[in-house]
Amino acid sequence: MLQPITTQHSVTANIEWLGGRHGTDDTDTITLDISKFTSGTHYTPSTVTGQPYSLFKSGVPVGKITASGLYGPFDKAATDGRQVLAGFVVAETLFAPTAPKVPIAMLWHGTVRAAKVPGGFNPADVTATSALIRYV
Repeated sequence: MLQPITTQHSVTANIEWLGGRHGTDDTDTITLDISKFTSGTHYTPSTVTGQPYSLFKSGVPVGKITASGLYGPFDKAATDGRQVLAGFVVAETLFAPTAPKVPIAMLWHGTVRAAKVPGGFNPADVTATSALIRYV
């Protein structure tokens, strides 16, 4: 006899970094190269036995990697394309810990509270951008 089991895990998204709703209705779908991101900083690794997924954080700034077309964390010192800010991850997203790529929504125009961006962010570090972001 089969005994179905249901589990539920709720996560409350931290969107303090988002300065308003403008732009959230017109996001781009992008694909992240997970190998470029840091566990614990950009995403929370799975620690729940019943929920074997890691959680990518909302608000992480990203840039497009020229060679692959995938996205990695924005880095002003990078030379692979990530030095150009493309936008910010809009929503927290669950993904399998072994997944090399993760599709995600990116805010490419809107308002961002720079002091609330996870992992820290200084708008003065942005010298090149393809995003239309206003910082407050």
